Formats: sequence, C-alpha cells, structure tokens
Amino acid sequence: MRIAVVGATGLVGQKILQVLAERNFPITELIPVASEKSVGKEISYNGKKYAIVSIQDAINLKPQIALFSAGGNTSLEWAPKFAEVGTTVIDNSSAWRMHPGKKLIVPEVNAQALTKDDKIIANPNCSTIQLVVALKPLNDINPMIRLVVSTYQSVTGTGVKAVTQMENERRGIIGDMAYKYQIDMNLIPQIDVFLDNGYTKEEQKIIDETKKILGLPDLKITTTTVRVPVFGGHSESVNIQFKNQVSLADVYSSLAKFDGIKVLDNPSEALYPMPITAHDNDYVWVGRVRKDDSAENAINLWIVSDNLRKGAATNAVQIAEYLVFSKFI
Repeated sequence: MRIAVVGATGLVGQKILQVLAERNFPITELIPVASEKSVGKEISYNGKKYAIVSIQDAINLKPQIALFSAGGNTSLEWAPKFAEVGTTVIDNSSAWRMHPGKKLIVPEVNAQALTKDDKIIANPNCSTIQLVVALKPLNDINPMIRLVVSTYQSVTGTGVKAVTQMENERRGIIGDMAYKYQIDMNLIPQIDVFLDNGYTKEEQKIIDETKKILGLPDLKITTTTVRVPVFGGHSESVNIQFKNQVSLADVYSSLAKFDGIKVLDNPSEALYPMPITAHDNDYVWVGRVRKDDSAENAINLWIVSDNLRKGAATNAVQIAEYLVFSKFI
C-alpha cells in the first residue's frame, strides 16, 4: 500500500501524516511530496525519516492512493495525471468539489456513493464537513426546508501565514499580513473573495457543497462566514427549519446516535462546545440545541469541530479507509 501525501509540509499535510499514524493506516511505503524547493529534505513519520520527492517522481511510483493538500491549481494539473496511472486521488482543495462527474464525500454522510471507478474524490470545505455531519441525522427524521448558517472560523483555516500574523500581533511584532486587517482582538466578516451576489466564495461553497453532499438541490440556505482570532477549531451557529413539527427529544436522540457526533449541551452547568473542546480530536460537537420560537418548526444549534482534523485531514483519511475496507483499492 503505497500512499503519497502531496503537500506534506503544509498545515493540513502535516495533520494528514499525524492522523494516518494515529489510525494505523496500512502503509507499506510513504511517498511525501512537496514543492521543488523541498525535494530531498526529510520528514518524520512513525519514527522513520522519509525524503520528499517531486510530484512527477511520485506519479512514477504509482501509489495506490494520493492524498492532496497543495492547492487548487496543483490539484487541477496533477490529480488527473495520478488518476491516469491508476492512483485514487483524495483532494482537499476546492478544485473538484462541484465538478458534476466527481464525488464530494463525507464518509458518515455519503460514503456509499463511492465506487472503485472513482479516481478523483473531493474532500469538502472544512466548514461544510462539520455542518453536514450534524444535519444528516436530523434530515433523516424530518426533512429540512431552510438553513441559516453563521460561521466563526479559526486562522488555521487560512494557513501558516495567518497563524504567524496573529502571533505577531499578540507580541506587538510588525510582520507579513495574511489578512487586509488586524485579526487579533478583531473579527473579519469576509472569508475568501466577494462574488457578484454579495456573498463571499466561502459562503457560496457552504451553500453549494451542502446541497450536493446531502442530495438536496432545492434546500434553501443562507450563510455568513467570519474569521475569528482563534488558533484552531471552527464554530457554527445554525438555524434549521423543518417541513414538519420538530421534537427536541428526537433531535437529541438522532444526534447522539450518529457516528462522529458528540452532544455537549447542559445550560444549567454552562456546558456547550467551544473550539478548545474540539482541539485535536475528530468529533463534531453539537450543543445549544433549542427551539426557535420565531419560526414554525425551527431549531437553533451550535456546531464545533477541529478544522484541520475532521475538517480536512481526518475526513480525507476516512475516505481512504473506506476505499480500502470496501476493497476498491
């Protein structure tokens, strides 16, 4: 089982390596790939040293699986070349997510859509992943008709440069800026570029990807995404309106039974999920569940998950595990 990790030196690439090791993924040969300037340097995995190779050299080695986390342009150019030699690509970028011929997968939600013929599989946006994990069991018991989603996303979703910016600002150091504005002691109500409809690209991603993953093209969704001065963990305030009358007991029960979800919700003891709750674990945490008295058949809930793990690395590794378990690889 030869596994290539493309973008092995980045935040998500490093997290992929950590998750692969933690979950004892059956690797016989690891092929770390990074930019040309990193070729020849070494990384550590499971106590061993591995030399970084070029992306073309990785293709020549014909790995069974390539886990991509190197940006959309790299994925568009190189994922098809891996697929041509028989490699199954699991891509963390946005390059293939809305491609009509490519599957967009969150294993707990729609892994059954995969077949052995899928050679380029898209990993959804980090905010979308945690959202659909929480929505799936609820929609199964009561069809949803409208969502209002507000996100509070950590700087690690932007990358190393953003983390450094916030660290510098907290220390009073002037350095490179990942954002147009200060992020420490501030909120930025813009993630990615603005589109013609007034939404940001991140907001539109959540709308489009949620509909595709859940198979609900007519679901009404509106979103606002906000960057917050948190090092890790994305949080979401979600308002759901259902077709039928909703029971909070049914909501709690369906969430608690669903794979990958942890319910933490006890207002009397001030228990609810926070980014620190989700740090370095793979659960989608749900709390603050309550009825919305201003709308018919509606509830509010709060969703938190580690954006580098379940929101990226772990979801990709879980897809790979499903492929191996299903003997598609």
